[in-house]
Amino acid sequence: MADCFICNKHAGAIQTSAVIIYEDEYVYVGHIDRNGNPNYLGHIMIDLKRHVPTLGDMNRAEATAFGLMIARVSKALMESEKAEHVYSYVLGDAVPHLHMHLVPRYPNTPKEHWGPHSVYDWDNAPMGDPNDVIEFCSRIKTYLENTPYE
Repeated sequence: MADCFICNKHAGAIQTSAVIIYEDEYVYVGHIDRNGNPNYLGHIMIDLKRHVPTLGDMNRAEATAFGLMIARVSKALMESEKAEHVYSYVLGDAVPHLHMHLVPRYPNTPKEHWGPHSVYDWDNAPMGDPNDVIEFCSRIKTYLENTPYE
């Protein structure tokens, strides 16, 4: 779709600084891009490649690939990065192209900062510059490549 941000991103019409963690015919996994602003390390987006607005619009193969990738990336965040919890959410209001946000909560996060948006407000949140994001994505990519999902 010509006016869809995610479709344009996948077509190469929009450049982001995000690093590709994983990509196949159904899904794209990358770190959120905040246009050069510090990022909360581990805020991952899993995009469905085909333009569909909601979870209910996926076909069986897409749903299988999407669900498996959510589980694999969540496990990578927990095992590789020591996240104690992974938040997941789909809103679809601002960008009507199915994408899942995964946001890890790391040990010692104060309870008042629990939640996928609140972790950003914690003064000691693990924020990083673009180089930190590249290193982070490389670790997750390596984990996915080297760890079979059972």
